[in-house]
Amino acid sequence: MNFLRWLGGFIILFWLIALIFSIGGALINFLLVFAAIVFILDALFTKKKSM
Repeated sequence: MNFLRWLGGFIILFWLIALIFSIGGALINFLLVFAAIVFILDALFTKKKSM
């Protein structure tokens, strides 16, 4: 699931770039929703390491 965390981070990065430069239109919101879903899935399915 570490891959999902990186993927979500890159999506948020591209979303911020598109938001700053006002490009992408509805794609910006789609990327934000997709990144949120990725982070939620990562949080739900990542096993906690016990000490």
